[in-house]
Amino acid sequence: MTRLSSALRALITALAALLAVATASATAQAKTEPKAPKDFVALRTVDPTIIQEMRYFTPHNFVGERIDGYQQPICILTRPAAEALHKAQTRLLHQGYSLKVYDCYRPQRAVNHFVRWAEDLGDQAMKGEFYPNVDKTRLFEDGYIAEKSGHSRGSTMDLTIVKLPARPTRPYHPGQPLVPCYAPKDERFPDNSLDMGTGFDCFDTLAHTLDPRIQGEQRANRLLLKSTLERLGFVNLAEEWWHFTYQPEPYPDTYFDFPVSSKSLNSHF
Repeated sequence: MTRLSSALRALITALAALLAVATASATAQAKTEPKAPKDFVALRTVDPTIIQEMRYFTPHNFVGERIDGYQQPICILTRPAAEALHKAQTRLLHQGYSLKVYDCYRPQRAVNHFVRWAEDLGDQAMKGEFYPNVDKTRLFEDGYIAEKSGHSRGSTMDLTIVKLPARPTRPYHPGQPLVPCYAPKDERFPDNSLDMGTGFDCFDTLAHTLDPRIQGEQRANRLLLKSTLERLGFVNLAEEWWHFTYQPEPYPDTYFDFPVSSKSLNSHF
């Protein structure tokens, strides 16, 4: 009888432990993610014609894997920034061009992912394309990686210009040979963008918008992007030809962390 009682108690204890684990797991799964403020929108609801190639949803970026927080390949922005982009797109369409966004709102967890990657000096899988001339120990000092990003405030985007009709861009396959981001356009990874002199996210001084070594058609293309957006209130980051912030920003001091997903928005699409 005593043995039976002991076995029964052991069984009850084991079941209780399993129940506790299951309950904890369910609680963790039910944890609600933060939501975007009401004035954040999916860009496609404001302008469905702007091409979206959301690089951080894919492994084709300087880290080499999908970045934390990118649950869907969509561009999310504050409404004023999205509406200003729509105006820029309208002007470019009349000239036979389209905007293409690489990144828009970026959650803080994605920035944290970049920081962890930058601190792991042994992970240099994508160096051959994105930072061939930069020692990884200098990424913070040289300003390529930081613990905060203007993208997390919702009014900054990375973008380029595509000549219409847009040619499809073939997908990146992990492990394929890498070519420096500043190589001639017909040698580096294919992108249907106009030739801007370097690829997107090129960690090199050649990516500085007005670098004097960039001349001719490449410089003209950069200036077309810059002048079109600046007329509508965007400010370019001098070190990155693709990086623009709409001003005045609705949230100049707030760094959000809701996921890049339609579920983060008040109105799903």
